[in-house]
Amino acid sequence: MNGGLFEGLLEPLEETAMFIQTESTPNPATLKFLPGRSVLGQGAADFPSCESAQKSPLARSLFEVEGVSGVMLGPDFITVTKSGNDWPHLKPMILGVIMEHFTKGLPVIEGEVQSAFAAEDYDPQDEAIVVQIKELLETRVRPAVAQDGGDIVFRGFESKSGTVFLNLRGSCAGCPSSTATLKNGIENMLRHYIPEVNAVEAVAV
Repeated sequence: MNGGLFEGLLEPLEETAMFIQTESTPNPATLKFLPGRSVLGQGAADFPSCESAQKSPLARSLFEVEGVSGVMLGPDFITVTKSGNDWPHLKPMILGVIMEHFTKGLPVIEGEVQSAFAAEDYDPQDEAIVVQIKELLETRVRPAVAQDGGDIVFRGFESKSGTVFLNLRGSCAGCPSSTATLKNGIENMLRHYIPEVNAVEAVAV
């Protein structure tokens, strides 16, 4: 689903050249920036607001750009969500912030990243089912959505209704096609492999 949008910035700074690739995502309010080097290395960190970005100097700097409403850091990419301003106006400033951050050698995260699986809610008796759900999400879903600058994180499972609760991040959050992705893609896949699963719902946290 990656789009054809391709923007770059090549500029030497302190004898360091950076080329930052930009890709469109299924969410028109979100762009994916690839700095050509490791960002988190593994995993993802989602910052839906400036207040949530206190541990990330890079995310804090991006939120200083007027019009930036969300930042997600991935293994080797940065997803930026806008509100209001047009991309032609925002992209040069965002590219500048990213380039300056990496050429100065600043840390992406200060301290440890909060675990993506910190707020899980399910009955311990359903542990075996949850393990299967997580394995499918980790191997079949997360790599695919990461290609589009997003992330999907397991948040809970209710055995009575057979409902899996997922948190959508980055380009997946607020994406017009996210409901279709959940229902037609992820829900159908989980129901196929795990009979105990009946539905998938998105949650905010």
